[in-house]
Amino acid sequence: QVQLVESGGGLVQAGGSLRLSCAASGRTFSYNSAMGWFRQAPGQEREFVAAISWRGGTTYYADSVKGRFTISRVYAKNTVYLQMNSLKPEDTAVYYCAADQILDWGTISNMRSYDYWGQGTQVTVSS
Repeated sequence: QVQLVESGGGLVQAGGSLRLSCAASGRTFSYNSAMGWFRQAPGQEREFVAAISWRGGTTYYADSVKGRFTISRVYAKNTVYLQMNSLKPEDTAVYYCAADQILDWGTISNMRSYDYWGQGTQVTVSS
């Protein structure tokens, strides 16, 4: 089992920044695993934000956040980060961290590819 705990959410004005953290515990990740961030706004479906391969650090982003958000990980701390800059009101959502035990870049943005999920952290961007 893997436990994921997100932190770092909050209220920020448009144009501001936040950094989310996701601490993983439990099983060690395999060479071919990945971590992702998703978000869900009220009344909307959960959508992909970004992903990173656990060992190699290769990243992939949704078009809506490319150039503004950066996903990273500290391998030794089993922690993944999402640095969010130039935030917009439309970025308001609950942000979820997820772990994918078998990385497949073809399905990395599909939430069904992920095996473990955190409880989510609220991000609110005011205009």
